Amino acid sequence: MGDRKNIKLDKSTLAVRIVAYVVVTLFALVCILPFLLMISASFSSEAIISKEGFGLFPKGFTLTAYEWVFRYPKMLLGSYVVTIIMTAGGTLVGLFIIAMTGYALQRQDFPFRNAISFFIYFTTLFSAGMAPTFIWVSRYLQLKGSYMAVFLQLLMTPWLIILMKNFTKSVPYEITESGKIDGAGDFRIFISLILPMLKPALATIGLFLALGYWNEWYNSMLYLGSSVPYKPLQYNLYCIINQANALKSSMAGANVTVTSLPSNTLKMATAVVSTGPIIFLYPFVQKYFISGITIGAVKG
Repeated sequence: MGDRKNIKLDKSTLAVRIVAYVVVTLFALVCILPFLLMISASFSSEAIISKEGFGLFPKGFTLTAYEWVFRYPKMLLGSYVVTIIMTAGGTLVGLFIIAMTGYALQRQDFPFRNAISFFIYFTTLFSAGMAPTFIWVSRYLQLKGSYMAVFLQLLMTPWLIILMKNFTKSVPYEITESGKIDGAGDFRIFISLILPMLKPALATIGLFLALGYWNEWYNSMLYLGSSVPYKPLQYNLYCIINQANALKSSMAGANVTVTSLPSNTLKMATAVVSTGPIIFLYPFVQKYFISGITIGAVKG
């Protein structure tokens, strides 16, 4: 390690590295720019934003947008709790089921693996549509007005199962055979030998599942509505924006000046409130995320 530090780089290699660092830095700044604009706009005055547009720094600093978001703190806190429980529970349960499914489908001694794999892949090409799904969930499963109507529909997707199956193909089958020689059952082999080797895939798929649960609002609007005491976070923020827009429209119809009511700034504030917590999840899975995507994408 000490010899590597003392190695001098030639001019061409040094120039390439400098250019690479500059390009990566500029790209990172371009990626973070929208987030900075979003934060700045959330603390800006609606009237000034409407006239001058967005900027890197707040224009007419105000907390009006956040006052609208936190107008009912108990409701917002309940939305956070519901969303966190659904995200954590759905991610853990979904990961376990997807990992077992992917592992079983790549086992050579599983008799119906090709037929089941085809059925899973076939569902990615055709969808039953919203109306049959709504009738099935609400009428036959009797889940309308229940959190389970949202929880179960996001538990797994065919694409994530295919991704896990492709990743588990990289696990040597000899590991399964060695477990059988030692007298372990299939479930024991999966828990003790296979699952620890799937960390990159678990981190990758877990991130997708967590983002799916955290950003969910459409199914909540469709199946929950106002029948639950606490709405999921994204749906609650969506309702706050709609309430502000409805109030602004009604006041405009009555010829009342409404420039002080937040609209664009409220949207930015809700985006900050919703993306702030989940954005801290990525650094914990970053080490496994890239390798999981790369290995899982290998066709085999």
